[in-house]
Amino acid sequence: MRLDRRLKHRFGIAAAPLAVRRHVAWYWRLPLMVILLTGGIALSWLFYDAGSRFAGLDRGATVDELQRLREKLGSLERENASLRSDGAQSERKMQIEQATQNDLAKTVKTLQDENAQLKEDLTFFRKQMSSDKSDGDLSIYRFKVENTMPGEYRYRLLLLQGGQREREFQGKVQFLVSFTQGGERLVMTLPSTKEAEARAYNLNFKYYQRLEGVFHAEPNAQVKKVQIRVFENGAVQPKLMQTINLS
Repeated sequence: MRLDRRLKHRFGIAAAPLAVRRHVAWYWRLPLMVILLTGGIALSWLFYDAGSRFAGLDRGATVDELQRLREKLGSLERENASLRSDGAQSERKMQIEQATQNDLAKTVKTLQDENAQLKEDLTFFRKQMSSDKSDGDLSIYRFKVENTMPGEYRYRLLLLQGGQREREFQGKVQFLVSFTQGGERLVMTLPSTKEAEARAYNLNFKYYQRLEGVFHAEPNAQVKKVQIRVFENGAVQPKLMQTINLS
């Protein structure tokens, strides 16, 4: 019975209608597939391009925008380089102006100190002019010794001749520098025996003579005191002496 039912279902009135299909060779199918595939790709690209335009993603506009952004970036980079150059020049100018201001401040400070010293000297000179000291009296005014840097000492002083000052004073000065070095006490005499160095210590004045100079000691030496001696030409004993302590 089952076999009969299968046969009737397949070959009977209820069976599916017979379809006749035309056979197409494979070498015709291949071009047709290529054409269909190409059309599908083209159609997909059209749909993609239309969708991009609809969404505001126009490829041409995107390329133009990218080019515009690149040009803007280049312009900003050039502007940035120019600003850095201007900033460096401004910084150099500021440094130069700062250095100039510092130099001017130092110059003003030096001039103020010199002005104060000149005023004090003028007052002192007026007192000396009105004094009743006898002829030939000498005095040492403002004798100072400063340690400017290791091993270097700067001295300054003013020698005055009081009274009527009828003749010039001629002589020389001598410094005795007492210092300790390596636990030993030593004395250095200035000037030394060199003739060129000795000429800087000669005196020849009628009213006053200002002396300034520098002497050197070993950097590890400690200068304790400095004594100045004033000799008149031909004299063995000093006419005037003064000592200052440094430490």
